[in-house]
Amino acid sequence: MNLSFFDQFTSPHLLGIPLILISMVFPTLLLPSPTNRWITNRLSTLQLWFIHLTTKQLMLPLNKEGHKWALILTSLMMLLLTINLSGLLPYTFTPTTQLSMNMALAFPLWLATLLTGLRNQPTTSLGHLLPEGTPTPLIPALILIETVSLLIRPLALGVRLTANLTAGHLLIQLISTATTALLPILPTVSTLTTLILLLLTILEIAVAMIQAYVFVLLLSLYLQENI
Repeated sequence: MNLSFFDQFTSPHLLGIPLILISMVFPTLLLPSPTNRWITNRLSTLQLWFIHLTTKQLMLPLNKEGHKWALILTSLMMLLLTINLSGLLPYTFTPTTQLSMNMALAFPLWLATLLTGLRNQPTTSLGHLLPEGTPTPLIPALILIETVSLLIRPLALGVRLTANLTAGHLLIQLISTATTALLPILPTVSTLTTLILLLLTILEIAVAMIQAYVFVLLLSLYLQENI
């Protein structure tokens, strides 16, 4: 029983080809193709409004130098958002429940922000490792602690996204299994669990959107420290 619950997190294969690739490419097909006109219908208007709002919120804490990252951060936000939401559909697979994929997104971008700071302002970037006014005996310990906290940032980004989505999918599967099992025995209780399942699904939609936003927002804050 436990194995069947976690089978949903294994990448399905067809003729030896991992379908995770299709899961990652499919969300990009939902975006409108470019035309000679900026706005063609209500869907395009809504998408452009949402992208503009997201970009504005992400770029608020950054100066002009950080606005060069607008395309990367907004594209990452839209990719994570569409993958997370499409993973809630029946008979689908969510690539962002895989720690390997999340780390592949988090580590290079975190490293890019760190190298940007070391190249542009090395003194300020290294100064974050030692708070001002630190007593002399505590300097080695604080440098070690700050270095460790700096190095685990990409791990925290990947684990946070993976854990939240995995927990939500497991809860949905557990409650849906209980609903199906209780239906012939206790129909009233099964109806109540169905209501709980509906509320949990709405919550998971919110979590999928929030986690995509938090992932990109933390990257923008890391970038803010280094520019």
